[in-house]
Amino acid sequence: MINFPLNKLKNLQSNNFFLMAGPCAIEGEDIAMRIAEKIVTITDKLSIPCIFKGSYRKANRSKGSSFCGIGDEKALKILEKIRSTFDVPTVTDIHAHEEAAMAAAYVDVLQIPAFLCRQTDLLIAAAQTGKVVNVKKGQFLSAGSMKFAVEKILEAGNNKVILTDRGNTFGYQDLIVDYRGLPEMQSFGVPVVMDCTHSLQQPNQSSGVTGGKPELIGTIAKAAIAVGADGLFIETHPDPANAKSDGANMLHLDLLEELLVKLIRIRAAVV
Repeated sequence: MINFPLNKLKNLQSNNFFLMAGPCAIEGEDIAMRIAEKIVTITDKLSIPCIFKGSYRKANRSKGSSFCGIGDEKALKILEKIRSTFDVPTVTDIHAHEEAAMAAAYVDVLQIPAFLCRQTDLLIAAAQTGKVVNVKKGQFLSAGSMKFAVEKILEAGNNKVILTDRGNTFGYQDLIVDYRGLPEMQSFGVPVVMDCTHSLQQPNQSSGVTGGKPELIGTIAKAAIAVGADGLFIETHPDPANAKSDGANMLHLDLLEELLVKLIRIRAAVV
């Protein structure tokens, strides 16, 4: 069994699931700091280990005119400030092997997007930074196939691996979650996370803007905790309707604490 790698997480002995949460993208310093403060206040109160999430750049956009970021260095420095201000680990996506070392200088966890989870050079570059590597399972892959992503990272000399499920492609414009995949991926000896927001996306809409079903975030999260997920990934924003990226499937920040309280009860019942 690979030891849980996130020794910077507060409350790790609380026996709770851990949480990766934050906005889809870093939109600016003020709003990122406000979201981080609210998340950290809630998770400290509930003794939930927390990692703040924010993408410094969005590379996978349906339309060329979609928001991609405020500038790499500017966004990464905001993540660094959140880490130091709130004493919380941070995670961000990388999209090419050249980005790994750059992002690793600012964050604790490098995240591999689902559509890039088979990119060997990207996985190896992330592993070689020595950071924790969170690999999202491709929508097009079985849970069992993710053992090869784990093997690539281990063979590169890094045993700090997390796998995250975010649903499976169901037709052209929908996703479904197969909860059998969570224990199957746990059998590889790594922590497994359920992405409760991206698994509710409705991609490839004719408008060129991804849709979603945020009213079902609680359903996905409750089922994941009942199945035994080690952690949850939840994108959240104080004004999802006006978020610059993925607003259609984000949880309103005001709903986060109530949901987490319910999830703690489920966790206590199944442990």
